[in-house]
Amino acid sequence: MVNERLRRAIHRAGLDIARLAEAAGVSVKSVERWIGGDSVPYPRTRYRVAAILQEDESYLWPEAVNGASLTGAELVATYPRRTDVPRHLWTELLRASERSIDLLAFAGLFLTEEHPDWIPTLIAKANAGARVRLLIGDPQGHQLAFRDAEHRISGGVAGRVAAVLAYYSQQMPPAVEIRLHDTPLYNSIYRFDDEMLINVHVYGILAAFTPTIHIRRMNGAYFNTYVESYERVWASAKPLERESP
Repeated sequence: MVNERLRRAIHRAGLDIARLAEAAGVSVKSVERWIGGDSVPYPRTRYRVAAILQEDESYLWPEAVNGASLTGAELVATYPRRTDVPRHLWTELLRASERSIDLLAFAGLFLTEEHPDWIPTLIAKANAGARVRLLIGDPQGHQLAFRDAEHRISGGVAGRVAAVLAYYSQQMPPAVEIRLHDTPLYNSIYRFDDEMLINVHVYGILAAFTPTIHIRRMNGAYFNTYVESYERVWASAKPLERESP
């Protein structure tokens, strides 16, 4: 039986059989056999093809994928506090990204202040063709005031937002999209292609001291939830007005 899902996914990705074969490191005959339903790729190749096509493995090959095991496999690591995340991991994931880099936070100032190569690497990725989107809290919105009141720091959150916007607005090229949001955040989201770091927010505790989850897209059970959340905030946010650097 023809694998219609795979065939359509290839077309949606703007590829043909030859280009997919080259990207996946397999022969054209192998891809033809997958589409024809004559064979199923090995697990590592399934994951690579799914990443290329930006689809879930379980969608492309539902009979071959054990959904329960993939769901667990998406959880790479958990940390009791954001400060427990290995320092090198933030920039390591950024450097490995090629397609999608998304940030959703009120400020995320620690990235610009504690990682000197964060901004230069973001710029390089955007110039190389990666989609880079930054969602920062709106200084004029209600949510920053609520967060200040929650932490009793008298404008401290707004001050951190102003500082991070100064970094980004002055240095980011036009290819980097920046929007301001006024949504209540239950998590800060940091996406690097098919990996994410999710900083869980806890009432009354600063984000640096709350749990952080590292996930890697397999069947999308966890990953897709945060993708949808990000897209909803992005759609409701307003573009930052800035001068070209």
